[in-house]
Amino acid sequence: MKYISGCALLIALCINMSALATEVEDAPSRDTESSYYNISYKINADGSYTEEHGWATKILKQRALEYNKSVTISYSTSIQQAEVLEAYTLKMDGRRVEVPKSNYQVQINGGNGDGAPVFSDITQMTVVFPELAVGDTTVFHYRLVGSAPLFPGHFSKVVTFSPQTYYDEVNISFDAPAELPVHHQSWFLESVRDEVADGRRITQWHWSNTQPLKPDPAPPLFEFERNPGLVYSTFASYEDIVQAYGTRAIPKAAVTERIQKLANEIAGAQIEPRAVAQTLYEWVATNITYAGNCIGLGMVVPHDTDFVLDNRMGDCKDQATLLQALLAAKNIQSTQALINSGNLYHLPSVPAAQMVNHVINYIPAWDMFLDPTASNIPFGMLPWGDAGKPVFLVDGYHADTRTPAANKNRQTMHMHMTVAADGSIKGEEQIEQAGYFAVNTRASLRNSNPEFLKQDADAFFKRWGANGSGKFDYSDAAALSDHYRYSVNYKVDQMLPIPGGLTVQAFASGKAISNFAASANDPVPDQGELTCSSVYLEEDYVIDFAPSIKILALPPNVEIKTATVSYKAQYTRNGNQVRILRVFDDRTPGSTCTSAFMREYNALMQKIQPNLRAQVVYQ
Repeated sequence: MKYISGCALLIALCINMSALATEVEDAPSRDTESSYYNISYKINADGSYTEEHGWATKILKQRALEYNKSVTISYSTSIQQAEVLEAYTLKMDGRRVEVPKSNYQVQINGGNGDGAPVFSDITQMTVVFPELAVGDTTVFHYRLVGSAPLFPGHFSKVVTFSPQTYYDEVNISFDAPAELPVHHQSWFLESVRDEVADGRRITQWHWSNTQPLKPDPAPPLFEFERNPGLVYSTFASYEDIVQAYGTRAIPKAAVTERIQKLANEIAGAQIEPRAVAQTLYEWVATNITYAGNCIGLGMVVPHDTDFVLDNRMGDCKDQATLLQALLAAKNIQSTQALINSGNLYHLPSVPAAQMVNHVINYIPAWDMFLDPTASNIPFGMLPWGDAGKPVFLVDGYHADTRTPAANKNRQTMHMHMTVAADGSIKGEEQIEQAGYFAVNTRASLRNSNPEFLKQDADAFFKRWGANGSGKFDYSDAAALSDHYRYSVNYKVDQMLPIPGGLTVQAFASGKAISNFAASANDPVPDQGELTCSSVYLEEDYVIDFAPSIKILALPPNVEIKTATVSYKAQYTRNGNQVRILRVFDDRTPGSTCTSAFMREYNALMQKIQPNLRAQVVYQ
């Protein structure tokens, strides 16, 4: 089933994240072909607009039938009206089978009775094409008429296409009042018209893709410059978007009597500003449930703080506004900031409101960003998806501001294992984590069942065909902290062959050096960027062999260094005790790395892998 977001104000960036591939797709391998795709926008002086979409898609393969059997459009009922202009199946023999009224299904988000909906007024209309078979073509054409703009006097739109989809022709048209200040930027599209006629500016592009590219097995991060598409906007700068948002949002962050009372209750006896800010942040992050807000202009205007507190629920704008008000009540200056929550780490010069689809907070006194929608993230950190990106402050705007990279990842592991004469083992691993490692572990253990954890530990050894058991010992995971510690005790009957060789690796951590080294075999795109970050891993193994076991050989010591990564492994023996110390220090700046950098990085990791597989040989 195709799903088309017609809610143009969803302030969510609905773009195809497929990156340019390098090989042309063979015609026999295609599932569908689009003979045409037409898009047009007619914009009013106040920024409201009418949009039309029309396309014809031919079904080439059986596997494409289910997905193309229906199409769903969505729109905001309070400020948009939808009309289907054409919908039919064009059979191979030339017959036109219209979609009957019974094949339309409409789902409306509304309140009870005459009441208005609280968080979403999105209507979804699904159209099912009749008698569709391989070789047939679906034809669909619809119109959305908007009654109000997202931002008064402004319009912006992002349109992108997948280079992996076959199109005979694509036509995009914008029709705007000549007095509206229009800016646009396009990639891989042919400009066919840009002129003023009868007081209207008509701008049109054309594109054809009759040799679609094969999907990239390792798609890079989305970059506008590498994909066919365009940005069309009346905003001259991202600062204009910030100001348009802030004009209606900032008054919502006023310190009311209720806000003042709540801030005092949450802070309690604390007076140190940073401790107060942390307490307020944690309260909002853990007490206000996230809810996506798609109600007309509510998509860019926060609810009143009373509404958010009454419902203990709100979207990113609501939570950022509430936190800003609470901080102000305790004399802590902060501002809201706009950011992209998707895969955009680089933004084009022509701005569009859809590109900054998330709102967070910033405290200038400590140069600290906060995202109160992230209920698992500690004070002073950001979720991974917010890190290392362009961000635009509502107060104190600077064009080149970015959030900090996701470079707070650290783990140290200490393991003590005893190997009995029959190959049975028992051991303990103690693991300490910091940064995102600790945050993710806490999140996974927060609502865990200790009995289930024990069953998982036992099952781990059974998958190896061994009779073993394990026990997790971990501290309270509820706190929002970037540090965590846990341990695992285990024993396994006749685990190791005698004589034999032991490849030493951690049992109880998915963040072991070996796990990172294994990524060296992952494909890397020919061009573009990938996400990356720094990490520090330290592993200290102590293995006591039974007196009857003779240690024959240890792996060689290894030290590998580059400008950003170092790996060191030391193997020592004292009687029948073997100690292994491995340190992996990756100082990659993050949050993105080029494909060339990642290929060099993988080549280094491949040099590390043989040492990690080396064995302690005994008899």
